[in-house]
Amino acid sequence: MNFEKICVFGLGYIGLPTASTFATHGLRVVGVDINQKILDTLRNGGLHIHEPGLRTVVEAAIRSGNLSVSDKPEEADAFIIAVPTPFYADKFGEYNGESFKLADMRAVTSAAEAIVPVLRKGNLVVLESTSPPLTTHDLVAPILEKSGLKAGIDFDLAYSPERVLPGQILRELIENARVIGGITPRASQAGSDLYSIFVKGEIILTDATTAEMVKLMENTYRDINIAIANEYSRLSDRFGIDVWEAISIANRHPRVKILNPGPGVGGHCISVDPWFFVESAPELSQLIYTARQVNDGQPHFVLDMVKKVLGGLKGKKIAALGLAYKPDVDDLRESPAVDVVRLLQDAGVSVKCYEPFKPDANLHGIKIEPVLEAALSEVDGIILLVNHKVLCALTPKELASMTSCRVLIDTVNGWNGKDWKGSGFSMNKLGVNKKGSG
Repeated sequence: MNFEKICVFGLGYIGLPTASTFATHGLRVVGVDINQKILDTLRNGGLHIHEPGLRTVVEAAIRSGNLSVSDKPEEADAFIIAVPTPFYADKFGEYNGESFKLADMRAVTSAAEAIVPVLRKGNLVVLESTSPPLTTHDLVAPILEKSGLKAGIDFDLAYSPERVLPGQILRELIENARVIGGITPRASQAGSDLYSIFVKGEIILTDATTAEMVKLMENTYRDINIAIANEYSRLSDRFGIDVWEAISIANRHPRVKILNPGPGVGGHCISVDPWFFVESAPELSQLIYTARQVNDGQPHFVLDMVKKVLGGLKGKKIAALGLAYKPDVDDLRESPAVDVVRLLQDAGVSVKCYEPFKPDANLHGIKIEPVLEAALSEVDGIILLVNHKVLCALTPKELASMTSCRVLIDTVNGWNGKDWKGSGFSMNKLGVNKKGSG
């Protein structure tokens, strides 16, 4: 199948790199987004997200004349839906008296509805947005068929999940294996024809629901393994040992690879995707549900740890270092670090934050200092919530020169291997309740 022009819905962390990469490989691309601020920023030569190398690719795509942006789709050979699928903030499901989060699929619905007026025979539509199983068949296909065309007969429909790591999106977009699940074998092949324009990794063809499952399985697997690490941190605190030492020893076993604990699990994938299984089949996903409860509850464990270290919370002042959901990115979506900060504030703590990758972030009710020294000034404790390299690289001498505070709380083992005690600091680590540690 030949492609000359495509429309990409959603110009965020996945849509914009995807649109730009197609454009730099010779396709005419219309990037569609309903956020006027994003469109204005791109038209004025700016960039609304931080991702290494992205600016160069976007500028090359625009300079080539192949990439344009709009709030409406145009007729094209293919349409890619890469819009967000967050949770509902005020809507929950229930099973056996337990509540669970529900996927907000309104952006996917809106994108599919926007395609209907411009859908033509022979077109390909690809859903990339992470979605509950059967979304392609049960949600997207019926909407597109309002055009009078039949999915799998008049046009092709497929699901192809993004599987990239923030910070390495551009490289992994090209090099990673690409899973394409069509509602028919022809649709799978059409998807392969499209993505083979730039994908160098293996292209694996399957059906749409299997492809949806694959995406959710990958991130659910990670979530469950992080949950056991977080439980180990709580057990280590109870039993008076160092969880980081215990994990390093356990991982010497050739068939054991325990992940690291932390303040929780965040981001737009690992903390979100498992709920799609729970929503779709709560009676069959009890382990997945429990892992989600553990990881969503980890910020509360950190709160209790801070309370113990400071001898109380109300009226205390804390510097919180790092707000992103993972190291060395500017993505604050579903961040457990933000959850910890809000819990501290709710408990009466005055919190000043520092996020080196997004110093101008605007989070309602959270004070973010543009420079580290300002965040460290006149505080009772310093909590490391994200192991950004620039924060982990701080030495006791450097930190001592910026603040008079000597109480450290490390939730990510980022300050391991330094002589904090010798510089007058009290080091308190998540999952460590061992005399003489730190």
